[in-house]
Amino acid sequence: MKKNKLQRARPRVNTFEMLLIALPGILYLLINNYVPMAGLFIAFKDYKYNRGIFGSDWCGLKNFRFLFVSDDAWIITRNTLLYNAAFIIIGTIAALAVAILLYELVETVRVKFFQSALLFPHLISWIIAAYLFYALLNSSNGFINKSIMPLIGAETFDWYAEKKYWPLILLVTYLWKHTGYTAIVYLAGISGINKEFYEAAELDGASRLKQIFTITLPLLKPTIITMVLMAVGRIFYSDFGLFYQIPMSAGPLMSVTQTIDTYVYRALMTNGNFALSSAAGFFQSICGFLLISLVNWIVRKADPDNALF
Repeated sequence: MKKNKLQRARPRVNTFEMLLIALPGILYLLINNYVPMAGLFIAFKDYKYNRGIFGSDWCGLKNFRFLFVSDDAWIITRNTLLYNAAFIIIGTIAALAVAILLYELVETVRVKFFQSALLFPHLISWIIAAYLFYALLNSSNGFINKSIMPLIGAETFDWYAEKKYWPLILLVTYLWKHTGYTAIVYLAGISGINKEFYEAAELDGASRLKQIFTITLPLLKPTIITMVLMAVGRIFYSDFGLFYQIPMSAGPLMSVTQTIDTYVYRALMTNGNFALSSAAGFFQSICGFLLISLVNWIVRKADPDNALF
């Protein structure tokens, strides 16, 4: 009887120790993610600086109209959704391709070198990246206009005034910045696959390409689904640094570089109304939650074992 009581008590001690180890992370989540949620009611108030948060009057859904009644509402929503859809689809394919290529590099030294080289852009701030791209695209003395264009016999032009090129520029910039980090996540998943599967496939005469499509990608499916679901949850958010810093706030590019986040930021800097910003964040969070729930429901219907929840 005493032995049974001791056996029951051990898991409690282990659980307490695990919770103690996880305490810094739990505190960070509470302080950084959950405590600020108490301020969401600002989105429903006519915020006045002199009256404070609690003294300001309630205004219902008035602040949410800010995102929908302007002439730019359709443009910023379209840009946010289409860019993020392209980032999710093309970014996932690019990251998987890079991860598989890295895995095929058997030599450890080369793998470490390419991992570091691919991860380096992810560690660079968007401000530095903006000036790097400005050095390439500057109309007067940029590398492309000064070196590349004359080499191929093309005329130089002002990149920051030609909006038709910027969807591609932003996509390439995003891939340059984030593909390496995401590829390392997928590479960790590939490294965890049992090598016996590949050995058996080789004995059966399967080519490397056949092994990728019959072993690597199917076994990576849970990781891919998790990463895609997390990205879908933020599809109404945009990478602020990408859309604000890289175009250098050039006026002619606004129709193709303006997103919900940059629009709200510029509006906040203009009129200083925090309630409008809070309403926009609340709207983005609700839309993201609904979308990730919908996609997860579809995944659960098609493949219950790989659903996130």
